[in-house]
Amino acid sequence: MKIIFAGTPEFAATALAALLKTEHKIVAVYTQPDRKAGRGQKLTASAVKQLAVEHQLPVYQPLHFKSSTEEGLAAQAELKALNADVMVVAAYGLILPQVVLDTPKYGCLNIHGSLLPRWRGAAPIQRAIATGDQETGVTIMKMAAGLDTGDMMFKTICPILADDTSASLHDKLAVQGAEALVEVLASEATLQKYLAEREVQNEDLTVYAHKLSKAEAEIDWSQSAVQIDRNIRAFNPWPVAFIRLDEQNNLRVWNSKLSEQKVTAQAGEIIAISKHGVSVACGDGQVIILTSLQWPGAKALNAVQILQTQKLNIGQIL
Repeated sequence: MKIIFAGTPEFAATALAALLKTEHKIVAVYTQPDRKAGRGQKLTASAVKQLAVEHQLPVYQPLHFKSSTEEGLAAQAELKALNADVMVVAAYGLILPQVVLDTPKYGCLNIHGSLLPRWRGAAPIQRAIATGDQETGVTIMKMAAGLDTGDMMFKTICPILADDTSASLHDKLAVQGAEALVEVLASEATLQKYLAEREVQNEDLTVYAHKLSKAEAEIDWSQSAVQIDRNIRAFNPWPVAFIRLDEQNNLRVWNSKLSEQKVTAQAGEIIAISKHGVSVACGDGQVIILTSLQWPGAKALNAVQILQTQKLNIGQIL
């Protein structure tokens, strides 16, 4: 089949790499315009563009597809001229109007990192961890104009482990998404079968995964140890959980683990510092052990390095 691929970050690049190993013809790759990145603020191509260029695939980077502008109409016409059988969308980052969704012969398919209709929206992986879900997965859906409202065609299941961060879960789901996509696109007949059997989402089960903000990553010690641990893992690698040191400086918390210890202490009080980490009392009397911390302007430290810095003290209130 003739396929258009649209995606931007590493999650999408994993799916594109899997498609490149199939017999399908990728007629075009759409990705976000190059962005400034790093300390030098150099224009940097997305992970998807880098892979596409490596495989000598035509790359398109329109700013949008809005029918209200000449640029948008030109982008629509350019896409239509590709005469694709299907368009695959994975973390692309641009809104596709209905005219674009209807352009390919079989429409547009999306790889979404949750078990829809749970966790529609921008941060499904992070919200699943923060809420304490036991499992998540990937949904391949036929795209509709709404936000992740399309009919579901194929699902995979991925358990959420006690030590999973958003980073580790992201990588697992990227692989599952790529495998699921290849399964759905095994042949034109297979695609037709999944399209014919697709399932409408139950709106009553919808949960939205709102975009993350830096402010919500500040640790609230009045919460339970379990919830604080979930948040730390959910906000790794971004925006990274933090403890406010003063008005200008934050102590970033990259990792933690739960202790079976129960104490009578003020929430946020350091009760022990050892080679295993920094033990802190939480709002429910349970203890969380911080195992990786990063002071401003420094590298992240493991538990042994934290002990050696002697920057924290037992009895200190964070």
